[in-house]
Amino acid sequence: MAARLPSLNGLRAFEAAARHMSFTLAAAELNVTQTAISHQIRRLEEELGIRLFVRQNRALSLTPEAKEYLPGIRAAFNDLRLATDRLLRKDDGNVLTVSTLASLAAKWLLPRISDFQEKHPGIDVRITTSTALVDFKSGGVDAAIRYGRGQWPGLRADWLMADRMFPVCSPELLKRKPLRKPEDLANHVLLHSSSGNDDDWRLWLTAAGLPANLSRQPGVTFDLMFMTVQAAIDGLGVAMGRTSYVQDDIKKGRLIVPFEIELPVDAGFYLVSPEARADTPKLSTFRKWLSDIVKAKPEPLAEATMPMRRQQL
Repeated sequence: MAARLPSLNGLRAFEAAARHMSFTLAAAELNVTQTAISHQIRRLEEELGIRLFVRQNRALSLTPEAKEYLPGIRAAFNDLRLATDRLLRKDDGNVLTVSTLASLAAKWLLPRISDFQEKHPGIDVRITTSTALVDFKSGGVDAAIRYGRGQWPGLRADWLMADRMFPVCSPELLKRKPLRKPEDLANHVLLHSSSGNDDDWRLWLTAAGLPANLSRQPGVTFDLMFMTVQAAIDGLGVAMGRTSYVQDDIKKGRLIVPFEIELPVDAGFYLVSPEARADTPKLSTFRKWLSDIVKAKPEPLAEATMPMRRQQL
């Protein structure tokens, strides 16, 4: 036989009082009197046959049984709030919320999103940035552009693009200090990014046949890739670029590629979404647009900047 559920008012009073560790603050939150909170919790304790609070010296503490009970009650109320929010939320079928990394948004997605808006004016795109994995259960995000190997259980992952990595710098930097061969990097400031790319310089230097410890020479480190790229544009030093983050700046002449050595990256970017919502019209439209722009392959970056490099040499 199924267990009888206790009083909902009692559970609300218990959750609020446990969160505030105060009957007074719980009463203020629930817009009832402190006496009502006390009665509701006492009734709940009687229904459960378990003591929930220890009251002493005008202070509250949870019993061991209450500490075990509380996480499940909090999760249940959170689920109720989310379900109610989804029920009452106004129709947002034309709003597409996409989460991605701040650097990818700044250097790759934002310069291209106007094309999507021109082609699909009926879809309102909202872009959020975060380094944390998206909690799709909240319902606040439709899709995310994630970096990895495409293995996220319960989610649909559509391949977008891979990166190559190679040093980049501003043309003005080479006018001040030559960079004719990789060994010349020992005379330059190396710019680093700590946001998951802190090993890029070591990997590239090894591929170029240089000592890996060259990557540990004094330099400047930024926590976001787009800041590292901007520092290179400003002539602060030489950055280890990745295709997605530097290709537009190279095309516009703000950055050049001083060497022909490029290293493929063993992961890539995916458009990720919950299986149940992956084929909504707005998301399908966005997915196709992304696929179309990444399939339009640009001129290889090394070839595009070869004439400029020769001029600097």
